[in-house]
Amino acid sequence: MGKAVDDKNSQVDYLKQRLNLFVDVLDSIDPEQADVEDIDRLISMIDDIETKCEQFKKSE
Repeated sequence: MGKAVDDKNSQVDYLKQRLNLFVDVLDSIDPEQADVEDIDRLISMIDDIETKCEQFKKSE
């Protein structure tokens, strides 16, 4: 995921990959064992996805 994402299809694919990764991490967390660091990591992932969405919108 290190190369530039310029065209619309690549941007959508990138966001799908990031969302799938988020879901995988979310599924792997045991709700009984989750701690603040786990929640912070999920929030950080969501913030990163949101930032990318804003960048992609500006590049239209």
